[in-house]
Amino acid sequence: MPWAESCAMDRRMAFIGEWLEGLSSMVELAERYGISRKTAYKWRDRYEAEGPAGLRGRSSAPLAHGRATPAEVVAMIVAQRERRPRWGPLKIIATLKERWPDEVWPAPSTAGEILKRAGLVQGRRRHVRVPPTLGGLTVAERPNHVWAVDYKGWVRLGDGRRCEPLTVTDSFSRYLVALEACESTKGAQARPIFERAFAEHGLPEVIRSDNGAPFASVGVTGLSALGVWWAKLGIDHERTEPGKPQQNGRHERFHLTLKEAMEPLSADWSAQADRFTAFRGDYNHERPHQALDQTPPARHYAPSPRPLPTRLPEPDYPCEADIRRVRLNGEIRWSGDTLFVSEALIGEWVAIEEQETGELLMRFYNKPIGIIDTRHMRLRRLGVPARGHPQTQKVSPMYPV
Repeated sequence: MPWAESCAMDRRMAFIGEWLEGLSSMVELAERYGISRKTAYKWRDRYEAEGPAGLRGRSSAPLAHGRATPAEVVAMIVAQRERRPRWGPLKIIATLKERWPDEVWPAPSTAGEILKRAGLVQGRRRHVRVPPTLGGLTVAERPNHVWAVDYKGWVRLGDGRRCEPLTVTDSFSRYLVALEACESTKGAQARPIFERAFAEHGLPEVIRSDNGAPFASVGVTGLSALGVWWAKLGIDHERTEPGKPQQNGRHERFHLTLKEAMEPLSADWSAQADRFTAFRGDYNHERPHQALDQTPPARHYAPSPRPLPTRLPEPDYPCEADIRRVRLNGEIRWSGDTLFVSEALIGEWVAIEEQETGELLMRFYNKPIGIIDTRHMRLRRLGVPARGHPQTQKVSPMYPV
């Protein structure tokens, strides 16, 4: 029988005091204090071994949990993380299972807790995400159907200058359309590279990128200055979902091959540019590609039949659409009020069309960019229901289904 909850330490001390006086037997003391003889002897033994400190309460949790992960397994998980600090629990457990299939490995969630206790997991900073492309990504069926674009990631050259390679590949033929060194990811440096690529190869139907600058912005429309220009040229811009580089997997895989032109780093900017030029020629015309039956990409590529126009076309909006020009603050006037659209569209004309559902769709050229929420007078992302709508909790604002 346990001690009474109130003043447990005081009662234990009183019990020991009477026991030390030697006036009562252990059986009498146990009955007087309402505890079993086993408990009475336990507290006497603890007092004799540790003094008053032995009378303090102790956790009743088992020293070794029956389902606890064995220490040697924990050590192997931690060691794998230290060897691969960028790997998460899923990759770590999968790799360990492959190497030692006879061992019993914990679930990835358990491995995550092990790494957290070892101080090997850092909390992630929450980022504002760019809205992804709705309706899935385009499967390339012909040359110039889909171009994939991205930055390799910057390096510091021997002369101290920052080099951030911009890469453009044709997803169908794997042809390397452009490879040029930039000093930053600003749109002002990227646009001339795309102008040269469009002039040399014509216009693609789709450009696929991630959600970073200068390809997209975190606004409701997701448009950047570069994206606005592409829309005017009739190019459909689609973005991969945040955190899913595998959606642009062919291009990501190409970046591994590109290391050949960057390791070791060049002494200066001119030398690195020459290496990129040589690499592009060899990659397109000499290097066999496994996915192309060991033939080079140039054998499967042809220029686009859509040339770069000398003048940008004007938008062809239907006569029944309401046309508004975006003001210098990124807003338009609508129903006697102001509505923010995007700073990337300042000075541009947008069209507002009523849909069969009654929703007001806003588009820029042929690109739908949002739905007007007339109740809250704001532009909301496509695929995201208005606040208070019964479907609000059923549809993800980031990944609509």
